[in-house]
Amino acid sequence: MTQGVFVTATGTGVGKTVVCACLVRRWGAAYWKPVQTGVATEDADSVTVGRLAPGVVIHPPRHVFQAPLSPEAAGALEGVRVELADFDVPVGSPIVVEGAGGVMVPLNGQSLMIDLMVRLRLPVVVVAGTGLGTINHTLLSLAALRARDVAIAGVVLVGAANEGNREAIARHGEVRVLGWVPWLASVTARTVAEASARLPSWQDIRNIE
Repeated sequence: MTQGVFVTATGTGVGKTVVCACLVRRWGAAYWKPVQTGVATEDADSVTVGRLAPGVVIHPPRHVFQAPLSPEAAGALEGVRVELADFDVPVGSPIVVEGAGGVMVPLNGQSLMIDLMVRLRLPVVVVAGTGLGTINHTLLSLAALRARDVAIAGVVLVGAANEGNREAIARHGEVRVLGWVPWLASVTARTVAEASARLPSWQDIRNIE
């Protein structure tokens, strides 16, 4: 029985943090962002999730960097090297763990985000857009995860409804599409709570190994 999920995305700006907030609301889960970059230009994702899911238990990041770059590049600017040994999943269940960027984002000179997924041993939720290019990006992410024997909980789509892309991802990726979250005209605690109803319950996926 899994302790939670690790949420990644097919790229930056897809809607991963909003999906994390939806999952936290849907499951009554805790939230953890192991490594945060870009706080010089925008709120930390932990702050955003706390605003969108009031009352959520938020575990502090292990590393926080100013520049909106990969953990490897942002850490280098501050003289810090991110190490896989820095990270262990906080105690408690369920928990939603949010990665930085996508599957192959560099953590340091040798390790990628996928290496952190392997270390934490949580099934992965892939957040993908619904528009042009999403089939390719999503299938590549799924292939990379399977090459490392990482369990996949499923895919969450974000954007305008596109049944053709949804069906193609499910069929070609041999993966469960857990749900679809539309772009929210106003991203608030209320609209996130409403969108969270589109996603499965914790009981529905908690037995993934």
